[in-house]
Amino acid sequence: MSNGTGKPIRLSTHARGYLARRGFTEAEVEETIRTSPWQPAQRGRMEAFKDYPYHNLWNGTFYATKRVRPVFVEEPTEIVVVTVYTYFF
Repeated sequence: MSNGTGKPIRLSTHARGYLARRGFTEAEVEETIRTSPWQPAQRGRMEAFKDYPYHNLWNGTFYATKRVRPVFVEEPTEIVVVTVYTYFF
């Protein structure tokens, strides 16, 4: 299942609080939700993930790839991002 609609995507206060700490951007979250397959997540939520070239240091270690995994809810008029996980490898 993937998003075929043009609904606006909004980061919750919780998700926005992790922008710098987890190293993702709003643009990456939106691109991931709009272009990657959706999968069921816990508590009736959905999730998607996408790998991005990184080639940089994160917490003192060099990583080539960053995976962005937003967890979100599709509401009638918008998509609300509950939280976002990032993985570096």
